Amino acid sequence: MAYPNQLCLVLVIFLSIFSLSSLPTSAIISKANVSLPIPSSQLVENLCNRKAIQHRRFCLKALSTPEVITALETTQLGTLIMKLGAANAKATLNVYNVIIKKPGSPQALKGLNCCVEAYRYAILSFEMVSSELELINAKVQAPRILAGNRFMKYYVSMGNEITSTLELENPNEY
Repeated sequence: MAYPNQLCLVLVIFLSIFSLSSLPTSAIISKANVSLPIPSSQLVENLCNRKAIQHRRFCLKALSTPEVITALETTQLGTLIMKLGAANAKATLNVYNVIIKKPGSPQALKGLNCCVEAYRYAILSFEMVSSELELINAKVQAPRILAGNRFMKYYVSMGNEITSTLELENPNEY
C-alpha cells in the first residue's frame, strides 16, 4: 500500500514550504535554556493568531526563543522560522536514521527510506525559503520567483488537504 509513503512525501513538502501553519503538536521543538517564559513579540503574536495557524500554542512555544522574539520585521522572522523548521527536520531525520538501523520488514524499510529522502529535501527546502526571504528583504525584483512561490503555496495547500482526507478515510493507518 502506497498511502504512508505518499502521506510522508506530501506532509514533508507541506512542512518544508510553509511550516508552522500545520505542524503536528508532537513536532520536535528546539530547546531553549530559559528559566522563565519569554513573552512573545507583537510580530510573533500577530503571526500565531492568523487563521492559517492551526496550532497557536505550538506556534507561540516554537517561536519563544530570544532570537525570534527580537525579530523586528517579517522577513527576519520568516528566516528564523525557516531555520527552526530546518533544525526540526534535521532532528526528525536523525530519528528516522536510528529507526532504519533496527531490524524490520523490507516494506517498512522502503517506507522509512522514502521518508528519509523526503526529509532531506525538506531541509533543503527550508534553506531555499530562507534564501528567498533574503532576496525579498534585499528588494530583488523577481516576478517569476514570486509566481512560482505562490503556485507552490497552492500545491502545498492541496497536498495538505488530500493528506487530511486520507487520514479521515483511513484513520487506522496513520
